[in-house]
Amino acid sequence: MKYAVIGLLFVPFSSMAATGSQLDLATTVGSLLFVVALILVLAWAVKRMRVPTMMNQKGLSIVRQITVGTKERIMIVQAGEDQFLVGVTSQSIQLISKLDTPITQEELASGSFADQMSQLLKKNG
Repeated sequence: MKYAVIGLLFVPFSSMAATGSQLDLATTVGSLLFVVALILVLAWAVKRMRVPTMMNQKGLSIVRQITVGTKERIMIVQAGEDQFLVGVTSQSIQLISKLDTPITQEELASGSFADQMSQLLKKNG
């Protein structure tokens, strides 16, 4: 007996001619499964590639950050030409200090962030 593949179902040739409604149902179910699988694959690919958000974030960036707890961080945020030291928790964001002299990329590369953070806190404290 010969079989035909319709969607993801194997249907005998003899039953194809007899039942047109079953053929339509098999085609519909196969197409639906294909579309769902395609959506899942595309969602995985977008998550994997880490496509940037569509929001305009020009002039605002996180220079460095350090984790100080399970959901707490201290960050240096650059907004335009200014840099700010902020504390971030799951409930709030608090400004700790505005940096008088912004940290350059050379300074970031030269030492560890923890050392620089402790120096900033001592200088601003």
